[in-house]
Amino acid sequence: MSLLSPSALCTRRAAKRMASCAESPGAATQGLGPRVASAGCPSLDPAPGPEEAEDGDEEPAEVHLCVLWNSGHLGIAYYDTSDSAIHFMPDAPDQESLKLLQRVLDEINPRSLVTSAKQDENMTHFLGKLASQEHREPKKPEIILLPSVDFGLEISKQRLLSGNYSFIPESMTATEKILFLSSIIPFNCLLTVRALGGLLKFLGRRRVGVELEDYNVSVPILGFKKFVFVLQIFKSESHPSVYKVASGLKEGLSLFGILNRCRCKWGEKLLRLWFTRPTQDLEELSSRLDVIEFFLLPQNLDIAQMLHRLMSHIKNVPLILKRMKLSHTKVSDWQVLYKTVYSALGLRDACRSLPQSIRLFRDIAQEFSDDLHHIASLIGKVVDFEGSLAENRFTVLPNIDPEIDEKKRRLTGLPSFLTEVARKELENLDSRVPSCSVIYIPLIGFLLSIPRLPFMVEASDFEIEGLDFMFLSEEKLHYRSTRTKELDALLGDLHCEIRDQETLLMHQLQCQVLARAAVLARVLDLASRLDVLLALASAARDYGYSRPCYCPRLHGVRIQNGRHPLMELCARTFVPNSAECSGDTGRVKIITGPNSSGKSIYLKQVGLITFMALVGSFVPAEQAEIGAVDAIFTRIHSCESISLGLSTFMIDLNQVAKAVNNATKQSLVLIDEFGKGTNTLDGLSLLAAVIRHWLALGPTCPHIFVATNFLSLVQLQLLPQGPLVQYLVRKPRWPWESRTMETCEEGDDLVFFYQVCEGVACASHASHTATQAGLPDKLVARAKEVSDLVRSGKPIKPVKELQKQNQMEKCQILVDRFLQLDLEDPSLDLDIFMSQEVLPAATTIP
Repeated sequence: MSLLSPSALCTRRAAKRMASCAESPGAATQGLGPRVASAGCPSLDPAPGPEEAEDGDEEPAEVHLCVLWNSGHLGIAYYDTSDSAIHFMPDAPDQESLKLLQRVLDEINPRSLVTSAKQDENMTHFLGKLASQEHREPKKPEIILLPSVDFGLEISKQRLLSGNYSFIPESMTATEKILFLSSIIPFNCLLTVRALGGLLKFLGRRRVGVELEDYNVSVPILGFKKFVFVLQIFKSESHPSVYKVASGLKEGLSLFGILNRCRCKWGEKLLRLWFTRPTQDLEELSSRLDVIEFFLLPQNLDIAQMLHRLMSHIKNVPLILKRMKLSHTKVSDWQVLYKTVYSALGLRDACRSLPQSIRLFRDIAQEFSDDLHHIASLIGKVVDFEGSLAENRFTVLPNIDPEIDEKKRRLTGLPSFLTEVARKELENLDSRVPSCSVIYIPLIGFLLSIPRLPFMVEASDFEIEGLDFMFLSEEKLHYRSTRTKELDALLGDLHCEIRDQETLLMHQLQCQVLARAAVLARVLDLASRLDVLLALASAARDYGYSRPCYCPRLHGVRIQNGRHPLMELCARTFVPNSAECSGDTGRVKIITGPNSSGKSIYLKQVGLITFMALVGSFVPAEQAEIGAVDAIFTRIHSCESISLGLSTFMIDLNQVAKAVNNATKQSLVLIDEFGKGTNTLDGLSLLAAVIRHWLALGPTCPHIFVATNFLSLVQLQLLPQGPLVQYLVRKPRWPWESRTMETCEEGDDLVFFYQVCEGVACASHASHTATQAGLPDKLVARAKEVSDLVRSGKPIKPVKELQKQNQMEKCQILVDRFLQLDLEDPSLDLDIFMSQEVLPAATTIP
């Protein structure tokens, strides 16, 4: 464990790390490829080893991980001593096998793993498996279980808000500090908040890095780092059904929403996992595209539809297996499992007739083994589904167990037999007893039941010679007689015996199924994968997507006639646009144009097409070549909320700072209208400084798309001139080019072509946009007049008509007040009225 004191950390590390930590509030990036665990997850870089330490005498960096798992989602936070920062990931979905958590462990190699002592079976199994890996390389983490109370939501919030953080200015008040932290930490991600609270509790208890210091010295925390989505990959909306208001949300208009055509829940879950974890594994991406391309062939439409129908019967097998382990299996579980297995066999038979050169078809054909047929055959031959539903318990079919069949036969003929016994019992009873019956009650046995007679008032009146009184129920007396005792000895408790024997058979059947659980799990994995690819193929067919091409040697992307996958569904007509950023040419693109000309759509279009390609989907473009893109950084959308306590511009700065500090030459950076949230001159200066910073990197500059209305950026030549810069005309040899959204003026109207062309916009056309928004013509005309005066450097004079109107209004107010005076009132003092009303008003009227 590190023995560094806070002072050592601050002197040797803080100076170098503060710049990268200070920008963390509101940073919005979307990581892709091997540098991050998933898009929307933090970049889980391995902790630097001893050779990377800043001083030779320092201990190797340590990572302490805190994780919570609940309802299919993970909350992850970890503390890295190399930068004294806490990294966290917003609540992310994961499979019950916790593959995402395993990937996090492999990448960050934590020294300790902190979690709650109260966990479900999946996490318990995962931790047990992790603890059993004695020879794990790298070394397995120390598993630390804290009481569940340490992960309480409210106490975690309090712990976060009351912490002592060096990156927060001391001049901030308590309220300002709370608002500032609210902008950094996603308090709507409950698991993440609880994980952060547990991590702070562990750090304070273990005193990481400050063991030998005074107890008043706290563990140094120089920043929080997070990642969020900005390309509208997911979007939740309130469910319109009044019956589902309390149950949560539905997917809104998002990329996931239009591509999610999965028929089974596990397919939908896998698609969401793919979206949160894009990949650069070309073999994996190609295998996904091969399946989609196969199903897009016209002759394969029928087989695709048939497979999709079968997918609707693939259900939640892990939940059923879990219930089997706990002996909580329901009748419906056997039906679901039976349909799932038979549907899986249908998938296997269909895939065996498909080209085995496609890996997924080959895997399904081979790995959907005869064990599935064995399971389906056993369930079909043993389980009586109709009888089970009727009795609401597990029952078996005839001819499975002769003993059970015999007992059921006895039980079936029991009513007529008991009627004969009751007739004989009635002959031996008092003549005052009009009738009797022999009944069977499980767990009690056979009883003689007679109606309560009028003279039977007290308990002593219930006694009948030769009968043993048992109880009174619904005005009927129940007794044991010699014959009922003989029936108990002869027939026994048939109901319970049958149920016990059928339960034993059910247990044996469960053992047979559980013994093949691995096959069922593999079936679910492959079936959900097929479901996702069928869904992507269906979307590609309906929306006219094409297959992207992966070019590892291409640093950037080439898109020919690309379309925004969401906007094209909302607009009557959509104008496609091409984009190219590859090699050392055109690395920085400045896009200008009026508002509503499509600049933001163009930026998002490039990002979404790149993202879809790295998920393994077809893309909305005629042709797309995707190179070695390792991350997508965006400054497009700012999530504004009163709880943030930060201005929109501050959030924008954090997002751009994240891109400046982390983007590489293989990164894609999308910046939309940066600098608009502050003074025009300051915003323009910052935008120019950011672009100049990237241009100074030369060949290692990221691929950047910048949309802006700051025409002065080009007009004032704020960007450096030279071989890296070209202003108006695009020439492929230069790594900077200026582009505009093409427009055309027809009289007083402005026509948008929504087409990207080379050059720079000559005007912003803000007045036209204001008119379209419904502002009054007089107001727009005055705005244009003021704008022209400012540009020409002339003084701005008030409008004479407006000034005259204001004077008339003031005079009218003065006259109205005078007319309200009662001149006959002896207490009226006209001198006071003149001095307090007339004279002050006169000074304001020229």
